[in-house]
Amino acid sequence: MNKQLSRKVLIASLTGSSIEWFDYFLYGTVASLVFNELFFPSFDPLIGLLLAYASFSLTFFIRPLGGVIFAHIGDKIGRKKTLVLTLSLMGGATVLIGLLPTYAQVGVWAPILLITLRLIQGLGLGGEWGGALLLAVEYAPEEKKGFFGSIPQMGVPIGLLLGTFALTLMSLLPEAAFMTWGWRVPFILSSVLVFVGLWIRKGIDETPAFKEAKKSGELSKMPIAETFKYHWREVLIAVGAKVVETAPFYIFATFVVSYATGTLGYNQINVLNAVTIGTLITAVMIPLMGKLSDRIGRKPVYIAGSIGMALYAYPYFLLLSIGETWAVILATVIALGIVWPPITAVLGTMFSEIFSTRVRYTGISLGYQIGAALAGGTAPLIATWLLSKFNNSWSPIAIFIIATAIISLIAVKFTSDSKTTSVSTQSREERNTI
Repeated sequence: MNKQLSRKVLIASLTGSSIEWFDYFLYGTVASLVFNELFFPSFDPLIGLLLAYASFSLTFFIRPLGGVIFAHIGDKIGRKKTLVLTLSLMGGATVLIGLLPTYAQVGVWAPILLITLRLIQGLGLGGEWGGALLLAVEYAPEEKKGFFGSIPQMGVPIGLLLGTFALTLMSLLPEAAFMTWGWRVPFILSSVLVFVGLWIRKGIDETPAFKEAKKSGELSKMPIAETFKYHWREVLIAVGAKVVETAPFYIFATFVVSYATGTLGYNQINVLNAVTIGTLITAVMIPLMGKLSDRIGRKPVYIAGSIGMALYAYPYFLLLSIGETWAVILATVIALGIVWPPITAVLGTMFSEIFSTRVRYTGISLGYQIGAALAGGTAPLIATWLLSKFNNSWSPIAIFIIATAIISLIAVKFTSDSKTTSVSTQSREERNTI
């Protein structure tokens, strides 16, 4: 593959992934700042916040369905066509969220419409991640699978960065203006990003691995059935490996906004700035970790990150407890910029290397999205509940983070080192064991 095509593939993969995660994280951040007041009013602020986080969590449980639907399409007709569908679906729902009336205007219809659009977002994202990842990995040279597979993962911090940056700008408005119309602007303007993403992807051909499978007649007639019949162990491993990547991330990036401002008394803009700085460093570190995995293997990099996550759980909250601006910045930079990148950089490539081409889209989507539903979507809700249950003590949340690391370390114990694993078309018999 020539350099021009390589660059085009990576840009297409990264752009779509970034847009999807921008749309997704925008909701997560606004949920703790706006939706709890405008869409889920309550005499008890904690109940309003829990309801807002619950609406955030619900989408994680629809993401596996989106993964199944669009992965089925992706494994049968191709990765590229599926990516156009998922990006359009996600972008349309995001713009409509920015146009919704509030509870004060239409009553109970406001939260109903909000949750409906949030579920549509979840369907789109459920299929988008797997397609964006495979677009990169299945085009990559064998010796650069780790690096190529890390590029779509950069969409997570970039999407979060765009979302927090947009809200930081809007937060400069007077509070009344921000609550009335300011929060809506980033949702509506995301339509521009969607059109850019669709235009970039238009010039990309189908992946070589899928074309090889199609030519040889290796396409699966029922990818979901075949995945559960022959690859159920790989799905379970992927679900377990996802836990430490997703739960702590949503604590570091979304829960911290409400916790640091509401419980610890930090200024809202300072917390958003801390997340912004942390995600900038994350975006730089992820491809470096991807390159490192091409040299020493995915598994060693992943294990090092997971152990680091367990060790950092308590120091993270100790830093936040200091109450100074520099402390929240340092805590967030270490969490998002140093501890988390080794885990997320290799996750997608590691998943793709344990499934054959004929069910790869379905397999990685199921593992990733089920893991996200079980651990990621519930993380802010669990953290908020633990904080309330234990009288604002952060220790139970730190224990929760450590538990996620232990679960994932156990899961990857059953995988082989994937440094030299090929991602070419293989039969289900060859992939039935790890």
